[in-house]
Amino acid sequence: MELFEPFRNEPYSDFTQEGPQQAYRQALAEVRNQLGRDYPLIIGNKPLETGQWIVSSNPCAKDEVIGRAAKAQAAQIEPVMAAAYQGYHEWSGWSMAERARTLVKLAAIMRRRKLELAAWMTLEAGKNYAEAEADTAEAIDFVEYYARQSLRLAEPLPTYPYPGEENTSFLISIGVGVVIPPWNFPLAILTGMTIGPVAVGNAVIVKPASDTPVIAAKFMECVLEAGFPPGVINYFPGGGSDIGDALVDHPRTRFINFTGSLAVGLRINERAAKVQSGQTWLKKVYLELGGKDALIVDESADLDLAAAAAAASGYGYQGQKCSAMSRLIVVDKVYDALLKKFLARVGALKLGPAEGNYPVNAVISAKAQESILGYIAKGKEQARLVLGGKTARPDGHYLEPTVFADVPEDAAIACEEIFGPVVAVMRAKDFSDALRIANDSPYGLTGGVISRQREHIERARREFMAGNLYVNRKITGALVGVQPFGGFKLSGSNAKAGGPDYLRLFMEMKTVTERF
Repeated sequence: MELFEPFRNEPYSDFTQEGPQQAYRQALAEVRNQLGRDYPLIIGNKPLETGQWIVSSNPCAKDEVIGRAAKAQAAQIEPVMAAAYQGYHEWSGWSMAERARTLVKLAAIMRRRKLELAAWMTLEAGKNYAEAEADTAEAIDFVEYYARQSLRLAEPLPTYPYPGEENTSFLISIGVGVVIPPWNFPLAILTGMTIGPVAVGNAVIVKPASDTPVIAAKFMECVLEAGFPPGVINYFPGGGSDIGDALVDHPRTRFINFTGSLAVGLRINERAAKVQSGQTWLKKVYLELGGKDALIVDESADLDLAAAAAAASGYGYQGQKCSAMSRLIVVDKVYDALLKKFLARVGALKLGPAEGNYPVNAVISAKAQESILGYIAKGKEQARLVLGGKTARPDGHYLEPTVFADVPEDAAIACEEIFGPVVAVMRAKDFSDALRIANDSPYGLTGGVISRQREHIERARREFMAGNLYVNRKITGALVGVQPFGGFKLSGSNAKAGGPDYLRLFMEMKTVTERF
């Protein structure tokens, strides 16, 4: 008998309808009444202020403070590690079913607070209604899915019998890990990276992104209400170069779960490989490091579908998704026709505050805006700017949706991850050439093909080097349990979050033989 009802993905609201819009506006109003509060560290389920703060602001209204999160200091590292190990020793002794019930309780709490959690992301991360609610739904999905997936890992693994002996192989948790999530999915990815290891008996120290620490604190409120033992999940905001490095280097850190930029991920991987004094294991490192994702359109494609898929993939959440399409590769026969349709789609996107539910909102920070503008300047030197390219609205970190055409393969905007609303449209001679261009990248996260030709689709299945390949649809929006997510090459370690193998990464196999 199954312990829980079958997994199903959390449904989305239809924000074209007045009822859901009104409910969301009410949630925003309730969240607005809570702005400006302080959020302490949570170590062993107890609050701790440090005297230093990380200030979180609204990217769409840059002078508005969302809240302040306590900034961890070096003096708190040993206490948080001790609390985590204390939590681990208790939590790992629980049965898998007992832990799974705690996860299901957490999911129920988050579901009851679904619109509130989404509203926090609208204000703190600049996500419109659909993007913020989808982020929350994905977080709930991770908790529900991993609760069910953990149960199958409680059983002994199959081995062959041997005369006169009992041989059993089974999986055990491994210890305390450090979770370093990104700001772009500040609830979904944080939740998945945290709850995956925890589901199978580990404890974690979570260092949320400094741009979005408040939604992480709201997640911790749900954790505390769900009844996790002290120390199993610890909330530990802090700077990357001091606290982050120290946590990665710590000899008691058993694993690091990171999602973020390539440069930071490579640095973590290198540091984690060094065995520190007193360290008695090799650290496990799981990395998701972004992409330079391409959508190929061939001569047989439905061009209206292609233009719609490209616009959604390139400019959803301002292109601030590791799965976002930043290269639109079009075969020569339909290049001009598709470019015209694509420009019409992108040009129709309206820009404004996430709170007003505009399709395109501000990018996350002034630093991000400056970086993206730097790429736009390079693009003007190497390609043809056909749309956008400028800042908009001085009240926030706004950038116009930007399109470059006739982009050379070696241009910076065709090679480097921009993480903003900028798309490079590239011309290919034919499908073979398009596939070559798409694969000529150090990244391999997502990709897509719009085509009616079965031969091209099947060839892409074999040869398009992307961990998540989408055919005749947008290339963003992987669903937990439906499309396990993770990339090839320098896009990361292909951990496949939201898939059936993810939890196994945070366990070790033990074999016991007894001869009678």
